[in-house]
Amino acid sequence: MARLIDIEGKVPAAVDEGWEMLSTPAGLISAPGELPRCATWIRAAVPGTVAGAKQDAGLWTAAAPAPLDGEDHWYRTRIFGQGRETLRFAGLATLATVWLNGREILSSRNMFLAHDVEVELAGEAELVICFRSLDKALAESSAAGRWRPRMITPSGLRNVRTSVLGHMPGWCPAIPTIGPWRPVERFGPGRTIAVDMHASLAGTTGVLDVVLQSDAARRVEIHCAGRSAPLAQADAGTFSGRLEIPGVTPWWPHTHGTPTLHQVTATIDGREIVVGRTGFRAIAVDKGSDGAGFALRVNDTAIFCRGALWSSADLGRMPSTREAYEPWLRRARDAGMNMIRVPGTTVYEADAFYDLCDELGLLVWQDFMFANFDYPAADPAFAESVKQEAAQFLSRTRASPAIAVLCGGSEVYQQAAMLGLPERKYRSPIFDAWLPEIVTALRPDVPYVPGSPSGGALPFVVDEGVGHYFGVGAYRRPLADARHASVRFASECLAFANVPPEITAPEGEPPLVDIADPRWKVRIPRDAGATWDFEDVRDHYLEELFGERVLHLRTENPERYLELSRATQAAVVEHALTEWTRSASPTRGALVLMLQDFQAGAGWGLIASCGAPKSPWYAMRRVFKPVRVTLTDEGVNGLAVHLANETADPRETVLELTAWREGRTQVLAAKQAVTLGARSSTTLSAFKLIGSFFDISYAYRFAAPQHDATVATLRDGASGEVRSQAFHFPLGHARSVPEGALSACVEEDAGGYALVLKADRLARFVHVVDPGFLPEDDWFHLAPKAERRIRLTPRDAASGRPKGKVRATNMPAPVAYEAAR
Repeated sequence: MARLIDIEGKVPAAVDEGWEMLSTPAGLISAPGELPRCATWIRAAVPGTVAGAKQDAGLWTAAAPAPLDGEDHWYRTRIFGQGRETLRFAGLATLATVWLNGREILSSRNMFLAHDVEVELAGEAELVICFRSLDKALAESSAAGRWRPRMITPSGLRNVRTSVLGHMPGWCPAIPTIGPWRPVERFGPGRTIAVDMHASLAGTTGVLDVVLQSDAARRVEIHCAGRSAPLAQADAGTFSGRLEIPGVTPWWPHTHGTPTLHQVTATIDGREIVVGRTGFRAIAVDKGSDGAGFALRVNDTAIFCRGALWSSADLGRMPSTREAYEPWLRRARDAGMNMIRVPGTTVYEADAFYDLCDELGLLVWQDFMFANFDYPAADPAFAESVKQEAAQFLSRTRASPAIAVLCGGSEVYQQAAMLGLPERKYRSPIFDAWLPEIVTALRPDVPYVPGSPSGGALPFVVDEGVGHYFGVGAYRRPLADARHASVRFASECLAFANVPPEITAPEGEPPLVDIADPRWKVRIPRDAGATWDFEDVRDHYLEELFGERVLHLRTENPERYLELSRATQAAVVEHALTEWTRSASPTRGALVLMLQDFQAGAGWGLIASCGAPKSPWYAMRRVFKPVRVTLTDEGVNGLAVHLANETADPRETVLELTAWREGRTQVLAAKQAVTLGARSSTTLSAFKLIGSFFDISYAYRFAAPQHDATVATLRDGASGEVRSQAFHFPLGHARSVPEGALSACVEEDAGGYALVLKADRLARFVHVVDPGFLPEDDWFHLAPKAERRIRLTPRDAASGRPKGKVRATNMPAPVAYEAAR
């Protein structure tokens, strides 16, 4: 459904005032006239949800959510007007009926569909919406599929077009989306303009195709990037045309260039108004020489897609505003991510989400909202609803350059294949015919894949097509499996019960960092029916990396257990991503499950529910620096030093390699100037850089190890500023690590506060705990005798001055710091 503006360039008026809500027993009341006059209604926000309204009224809490699907929920308000108008219901979740002055005007069974309804107003009118009990509807009629996913309940959800959020035990809280979750709007005849824009890039020429509908217009001209073109009138009220812009500045993901957007205006009968904005870019899939890969090329440049899966800005309220989305998306960009996947287990987000991704240079892998089920493709009504849903979403986002992949859904084919069904039994026209046809018609510039995962001999193998990789992770494979599995594109990977930071935000639900709290284990993610959870997964790698007995550690020293848990999750994520980003890797994308937590606790999120980054977020930020150095252990071939420059400009750099014994004594030093071409990568042998034999990976073992740490430092060639650092520990972390001493002080400059750190011995997994400030880097290693400045950013306006402590896993006690007054 195309975006609407009025003839003055404004959006339609919102029907967002005076709403009230009332919950009644399922099926008790059939129409508004039967509602009890003495009932107590509560105020309700629209757009909004039943959960949000009840929470605002103190009748419900997200921390311990009471069931909501067992009742009917009524919304009402009063509107005023004269004559014919159109009411737009942008999203009603889910089994909804709408009345105006007691007359039914709409019935909907798809929360993802928008509806326009023409009405005649004669003064004051009562608008009522009822959202029927999903539990009751599914109990009355629920046709079974050929397979039943264990992760989603009830199985009858396959027949209803609603989100599975809130219906996945062990995956997210039981908070379903119910209510007018997207705006209700109104607009009058002759006032609105519907604009449908599609931008593409042909070589260096931008191509803008526009269809504009306006009953009042007589002459229309379109303008963009200094060029103009008239639109031809196809029929009454419809104008269309193409504008070509030679040499247009293209849109890039922020890691590889500038996400340039161009304003589009239209002159309609002499009046110029802004009708939107767009970006010009070309996207193609490169399957590699063997035809089995999956890599994106943007503007004919190979892109390593890295990022995370989106969950929700707020599961209880399902907001649709820029203010709700922006903090999460900026955190993603600041971590060096360039892709966000919106999985089929969630919802199509509001326009503000895609607008922000356009601005921030974040590619979007967009699933259609299908997950795991055997959907009833043979049902004509279901089929028609699905096709409308897909067409509406693609129409309203046609101008978005950020949308880079369109995907049939999440784990539908995988679910059936893992249950042993042959391919002929689970292929569906939804994913093999309907959706690709609609994508071809409306977004021919965006690649389509039938599902995530898909493309291999079985849908879930990872060495062909797109895969979900949990070898390192849920399947507890050795860290080396990240390389051995030959992952081509991990559209989902690396899920751990990530322990939140020790200090989180003061707003919302209090932080949950106490493993003795009964809620701690309840909120750990788990697969339905599994005898283990994702904390067990993290504990497995903690034992592998640090040689600790987890049960003993949890019992005797819970603070140390949490510290090593945070170190573990950072180390494992950093190891896997380092493997996948090296130039010789077949992997061309990695999207971590997932970006943000639904609730306080050790969820999958890289960001805690309060918005504070967790330790793996910092690990990703280091690996994803646009100019970087990383190290991999190549056994008897020594260490490989991987250098990358993803920016549009060449860089003159200096590479330094040092090795240290007991973290203090330097036993090796090598240096080399390196020119990094624009958007290039290269790999050097540490042996070649050293110029003679040194058992740098401790693979030959002719004698006792001569060092326990190697540090690679990449500096700017002109200023000497450190651009990136990487560390390798040939003996690992499990052996006894010498303790050292840290010093920390705070300096204030024009840019704010900086924490200045120095260690007499290499400090491992250095982390900062400050109630008022966030460090720009955390859970990093600190080279000996070298000063490191860490910029501190206020958590909020009331943060005051920095005051906190610094810890490291091999330091006996924290070091306190406080800014001078």
